[in-house]
Amino acid sequence: VQLQASGGGLVQAGGSLRLSCAASGGAFNTYTITWFRQAPGKEREFVAYIRGRSRATNYAGSVKGRFIISRDNVENTVYLQMNSLKPEDTAVYYCAASRTAILSSLSSPTAYNYWGQGTLVTVSS
Repeated sequence: VQLQASGGGLVQAGGSLRLSCAASGGAFNTYTITWFRQAPGKEREFVAYIRGRSRATNYAGSVKGRFIISRDNVENTVYLQMNSLKPEDTAVYYCAASRTAILSSLSSPTAYNYWGQGTLVTVSS
């Protein structure tokens, strides 16, 4: 499966952005899609995932209550609605896909075979 992330940009603290991850080339509804982010000088960290058929979701504690992950299995796209953005949310955001990762590994970047190219989110204070 090929992934294309988009929607990043510059926003003021307290603002909102919606990221998109468009997929092609695979049975989209069988993949778990996850957003990770990587700030300068830091390791890539888990943000949120959404399972394929069940659409079960999970969020990192730092974004819970502010970000919402959703998917459209007809349009083969996953969205990340980011609200109440903070300067510490500044990072390159990546989407990743896996059909085989087990539940306990879904927050680890090493569990994913397929990655999008990343989209930069900058939140100014």
